[in-house]
Amino acid sequence: MTALASLGSGSRGNGTVVDIGGELILVDCGFTLKQTERRLARLDVRPGDLTAILVTHEHSDHIGGVAALAHKYAVPVYASFGTMRGARGALRGNVIDSHAPFHIGAVTVNPVIVPHDAREPTQFCFEHDGIKVGVVSDLGHVTPFVCEQFGGCDALLMESNHDVPMLLGGRYPESVKRRISGNLGHLSNEQAAGLLDAVAHDSLQVVVGHVSEQNNHPDLLEAAFEPLRARVETLAFATQDDGADWLEVAPALASRRLAR
Repeated sequence: MTALASLGSGSRGNGTVVDIGGELILVDCGFTLKQTERRLARLDVRPGDLTAILVTHEHSDHIGGVAALAHKYAVPVYASFGTMRGARGALRGNVIDSHAPFHIGAVTVNPVIVPHDAREPTQFCFEHDGIKVGVVSDLGHVTPFVCEQFGGCDALLMESNHDVPMLLGGRYPESVKRRISGNLGHLSNEQAAGLLDAVAHDSLQVVVGHVSEQNNHPDLLEAAFEPLRARVETLAFATQDDGADWLEVAPALASRRLAR
């Protein structure tokens, strides 16, 4: 079985679990160790069963819990050279070439360079036995390269961070507003809907995440994506506190997670 779930998604912490090809891969971990253990348990995942932790970039909401989790459960960490340097000693692990695929077991991992205000941010696509799963949580704008790389996914976790009027009319300092809405910030609802429009197909399963609690609203999010709902198989929304439950991408033999 191939499946995708979110531990939680937003400015207070992010983590995505991808169960593919017999590997259980965690993308980012921005929660404390206790929070991570609790959130994994909610998904019926034992931390010791994790095969790898992949880090997209060095911002604290993505790496805050990586070191503690990796150390306690001896889980290998993978990140780009720039991310390792940007973390300033907070990460230890395997440096990946952000322009070349690599393998975790039988799973092919394709890093995808994205526009974001970090040292060398890489999102990821995972492929095994004809199934493709993508995670793209932080990017400032949609590029043709991003659309190309995440096209053909069977499942996709993608960000839809803010509603532009809410952001511009909110309490954040002007410098923060410019950062979030800039080309190296985060996707607005409209930009995210544009990305989904570019990659949508009728068997795609989508989880929308990294939704701002201050600068977005469920009704606005739903309105932005409603025109696309009929073009995908599943459209779910990950929250900061509850994440998103497992989406089964392709039925097959039960994975280690469900075989216990």
